[in-house]
Amino acid sequence: MAEFSLYRRRIGAVRPSHLMFTSGVGSLVDLPNFSVLVKGLDDWQYKGSEDPERNSALITEPRLLAAVQRLLGKTVLELRPAPWLPGTDSHPNGEAARTGVPVVPFPGWMRCTACNLLARVDSKAFEFENDKPNKPHEARFFHECGKGNRKRLVVGARFVLACKDGHLDDFPYLEFVHQGAPCSVAAKPNLLMEDRGGNIGANVRIVCQRCKAERNIREAMGRRGRERLPHCRGRHPHLGTFTGCQEQPHVLVVGASNQWFAQTLSALALPKAGGSELDAQVAKFWANLQHVNGPDMLPLVRSMPPLSFEFEKWGDEELWAAVERRRGEEAAGQDQEADEYPDLLTPEWEVFSSAHLPPPNDDFTAHRNPDEPVPPLLKSFYSDVLQVARLREVRAMTGFTRLDAPDQEDPKAVKRVPLARSRPTWVPASEVRGEGIFLRLPEDLLARWEAQAESSEALRLHKEAYGRFREYRHSARTGQPFNEETRYNHWPLPRYYALHTLSHLLIRTIALECGYNSASLAERIYAGTEDDPRTGILIYTAVPDAEGTLGGLVSLAEPDELVRLTRRALTEARSCSSDPLCAERLPREPEDFLHGAACHVCLFVSETTCERGNRFLDRRFVVPIDDPALALYRDLP
Repeated sequence: MAEFSLYRRRIGAVRPSHLMFTSGVGSLVDLPNFSVLVKGLDDWQYKGSEDPERNSALITEPRLLAAVQRLLGKTVLELRPAPWLPGTDSHPNGEAARTGVPVVPFPGWMRCTACNLLARVDSKAFEFENDKPNKPHEARFFHECGKGNRKRLVVGARFVLACKDGHLDDFPYLEFVHQGAPCSVAAKPNLLMEDRGGNIGANVRIVCQRCKAERNIREAMGRRGRERLPHCRGRHPHLGTFTGCQEQPHVLVVGASNQWFAQTLSALALPKAGGSELDAQVAKFWANLQHVNGPDMLPLVRSMPPLSFEFEKWGDEELWAAVERRRGEEAAGQDQEADEYPDLLTPEWEVFSSAHLPPPNDDFTAHRNPDEPVPPLLKSFYSDVLQVARLREVRAMTGFTRLDAPDQEDPKAVKRVPLARSRPTWVPASEVRGEGIFLRLPEDLLARWEAQAESSEALRLHKEAYGRFREYRHSARTGQPFNEETRYNHWPLPRYYALHTLSHLLIRTIALECGYNSASLAERIYAGTEDDPRTGILIYTAVPDAEGTLGGLVSLAEPDELVRLTRRALTEARSCSSDPLCAERLPREPEDFLHGAACHVCLFVSETTCERGNRFLDRRFVVPIDDPALALYRDLP
């Protein structure tokens, strides 16, 4: 855009993490005066250079990149942060202001707030202004409709269509108001949208000024309303494509929470368990080293920063041996079935459960209390405690879904919408640094508890509810009979209920007692499989700001603090202000919710904190609230 141009492309700003979890590719972003849709990766540009490193360094995490490649294909070569350049505020017409994430106004229909005119944004009925250098958020569409001398604000028409295959489209106002036929008076009818409000839900009347036809949007709502709508056109507006689709669309209000769900993978940047510092460095810089074909190329590689000083401590022979080991590990990982969620937790569990922790580095530093890892009062509660003073989590976006959230265990259960028209060569990613506490429970304790709980009615009801949950989700999408043989596929181990519930209790206690916002914390549960059971919980800070990165969380793993926090968490879990309703809750037929004695008062946390959407929780499996035999911990520390 020329330096003298009156209008500017920049219309707002969001955090990089916002583009990953709240409003990423294919989602609607609500701006103060209108809404926009984030375009696909084909349209993203890193202005000023083909090399994204000019804007921000590539994010390196080989383990996560390999996992993304297994889902999306070997064409994915990079994890990139959002494009950004400094200097936006000081030079509003400069290169920085023209570097960002591309968006397009959506919905494509807009309404004048003064005269109620309803028209497409490309119909030239409305105009656009964005002429305030330091106030891009005041960009707006306006209409000079003759009602006074003012430019009347134009807003997006608030209804769109979406289907379970992930398509999104404008509401067909012309076809809807004319019952699928053309206007009987004019080839280009004028429409009005009158919002009458009231307490009866959607009460919006669409009127054709030419033929006087009118219809209320209520007629398109609900199951019967969907039958009156045309079939989905298979539109992906973020890609600019129409793929064809026979699904029946649903009417959504702009801003509805189910119009977009991010599908992401995350991994902690950890060195290999038992690996050397050299192996950790090779993994970190594998993007630079993977193309080295022989030891004779190492002098050239060493001459390029940052490798020129990262490998000073090792000779060429040692470095080449480490490169060969890394290459062999990658070849061994190629056998995993494609389009299945990669196992990112096993390498992390191996590090956390190892008797010998890896040497500290910029991405990961952890230590045990050398004298006594577990406080004496907690010997029967935990078998190991790690203070993770430094960690880095990398998150990559692999796609998104509409109408229903993706299934973590069964990625094929919900259709994933692609991020680009062709196979992408990179995916959006973000990284956060923080700290955490790792708690390992005694295996014999959990084994005894599982033997007791597996025959209980409570666990039976939980498992049956999971089967109904899978059946309802499957039938609603496919309309086909459910395969009974797969009813309990991906059901977690019983110990997952206990570990997950204990994690939530500790997170809520930390948030209440130590000043951490629970939304700034995250969890990773290491429960494993029947063949490889595990007993770990990691609670860590995972927000892109400074909260919780200066030792505040790590200090809670000190013996006295950990005893006090554990005692308080288990004490408060025994009662809930929603009892007896909460304490007596179990998912009985025909209910399909996946929690028992759990609610917003005692166990639920924010969606960004819980790895399973507040499912698989039940206080009765941790503390005695009805049957003491079901409690993992019957006594307080």
